[in-house]
Amino acid sequence: MSKSILTIGGVDIPLGETARIKLPMVKLYTDTNMSMPVFVKRGKKPGPTLFISAAVHGDELNGIEIISRIIQSKYLNKLKGTLIAVPIVNGYGVLNQSRYLPDRRDLNRSFPGSKRGSLAGRVADRFLNDIVAKADYGIDLHTGSLHRTNLPQVRANLDDPDIMAIAKAFGVPVVMNSNLRDGSLRECADDVGTKVILYEAGEALRFDELSIRAGVNGVVSVMRHLGMLPKSRSKKALPEAKIARSSSWVRATDSGFTSHIKALGDLVEAGDVLAEIKDPYGDILDKVLCKNGGIIIGKQNIPLVQEGDAMYHIAHYSAPNEVAENVETMQDELMDNEASLRLVDYG
Repeated sequence: MSKSILTIGGVDIPLGETARIKLPMVKLYTDTNMSMPVFVKRGKKPGPTLFISAAVHGDELNGIEIISRIIQSKYLNKLKGTLIAVPIVNGYGVLNQSRYLPDRRDLNRSFPGSKRGSLAGRVADRFLNDIVAKADYGIDLHTGSLHRTNLPQVRANLDDPDIMAIAKAFGVPVVMNSNLRDGSLRECADDVGTKVILYEAGEALRFDELSIRAGVNGVVSVMRHLGMLPKSRSKKALPEAKIARSSSWVRATDSGFTSHIKALGDLVEAGDVLAEIKDPYGDILDKVLCKNGGIIIGKQNIPLVQEGDAMYHIAHYSAPNEVAENVETMQDELMDNEASLRLVDYG
């Protein structure tokens, strides 16, 4: 619940106030100062504290745009409780257009970190203690890696009923059970009592409009679920999210040039041809076949493959037809002409 005074980076923010804070970070070797930008909006009435974060991996940019649109939206005028928004956690990676920090460490495997540790450890320590530990809930925004795109999806530890509830409230058709990993933000957030879900959508180093709109609406829907924003008066609602407890990767069976046949969000069955691999003369070397049916939630974009490369990520469901219909509904609703001018209110 909201405290009467919230302190972040030595700045006191009382109820009803807004602050933009620059958390000091390790400076660059050029003697250039670095900081982590933090936006805090506190409602006049107490309520839950939610953090939203982006660019934990520095090449994952969709979340930055999602947070900026939320900060600029009119929704926050009716806020109860506290929103802590961190659009760029890993500023070093953003500068270098890199997933990693300059010490080549993955920030999302460096938690809880240490004030006296590596660069990654120091960033992790600051973010965990100054932001995450001061929130009741969190939404960490991610994308696929370089040359890979993810369908909008939520990943979370669904064995926790509170986390299951906010994962479903996010409102995207695909919700994946994802166990906690050593050194991850979600694992350490759990240790300090903060309930965190992860939103995955789009590709590294790209803005994807569908992923951004789904992310904005998802964050707003979670805030409504938590009572931080008023309930929606809209009668429009996305179909219920379907839970996937398992998924698998389909890998390249040869090396060459790829012609993709199936796309992100497609319903596929065992035996379906997903792609063809050709040599430089255009002769087909092999066909990539689906082994287990489901929904394509991630795929490689670059048309070059080496044998063994992960090409398609498929989530497995007991009723995949329903999920495919829900994905199509989401795409239609979020990308219509009206939605280009406003937030689609699914809350």
